Amino acid sequence: MRYSKEFIGETLGTFLLVLFGCGSVAVSVLFNAYQGILQIALAWGLGVTLAIYLTRHLSCAHLNPAVSIAMVIGKRMSPQKLPVYLIAQFTGAFLAGLAVYLLYAPSISAYESAHHIIRGTTESVQTAKMFGEYYAVSGGVAVVSMPLAIGAEAFGTFLLLLMIFALTEGCNVGRPDDAIAPLFIGLTVSSIICLIAPLTQAGLNPARDFGPRMIAWIAGWGAAAFPDQTGGFFLVYILGPIVGGILASLFFVQVLQPAMKRSSVQCNCANEKSNKKGS
Repeated sequence: MRYSKEFIGETLGTFLLVLFGCGSVAVSVLFNAYQGILQIALAWGLGVTLAIYLTRHLSCAHLNPAVSIAMVIGKRMSPQKLPVYLIAQFTGAFLAGLAVYLLYAPSISAYESAHHIIRGTTESVQTAKMFGEYYAVSGGVAVVSMPLAIGAEAFGTFLLLLMIFALTEGCNVGRPDDAIAPLFIGLTVSSIICLIAPLTQAGLNPARDFGPRMIAWIAGWGAAAFPDQTGGFFLVYILGPIVGGILASLFFVQVLQPAMKRSSVQCNCANEKSNKKGS
């Protein structure tokens, strides 16, 4: 199979990050194990970091359709590879959602019974949110309209892609060593979750949202697996991150990258002059 290495890498990496991330949300909902958003955000960030370390030698560890599309727009990846990456990412996220459900199915049933939740009703969003995100969770204090939710997801993904480009761009002389770049990408994810999650649960990744959400839909949540009946699921959690990633790619390629290259040249010239004076 052509691009089999890339397919394995993206499937495995996306599976790992969604497993740890959705698993942390499930533990929080079912067992009240975490006392604040920072703990869940760090779990997601660690999941991203470990997934990158595991698979970047196979596929460069995009693990996110918004990242892959942005890389194509920025001419860092061939368009021919894009379908393989997307299929692998959605497959990995779906399998991770299934794994989370199988691990916690008895606990979910017990939680629903104890709280008198009937799966598939509006109230069952409280358990469905372990799988897919919701920008208007019942009982929440945030006031979030669909346009604001779309903007929040796009903005969060914009920030994520901007940092990914900056942390992997060779002409950025201020970037960390390649060996620790995945750690900073994970910390970026954690920071963005702390900022965006109170509004939308911070999807930032169409595969991470759609794959586990389909597990919820199949497992009996039905219509409750989707945030609303007016296209919110697609617009907020699929289109929003993709648009944010594309904008970040264009901004980096057209604005930041040329500025970094000019700065790098100036630094090299200054170093050469300094060396000549020293000699």
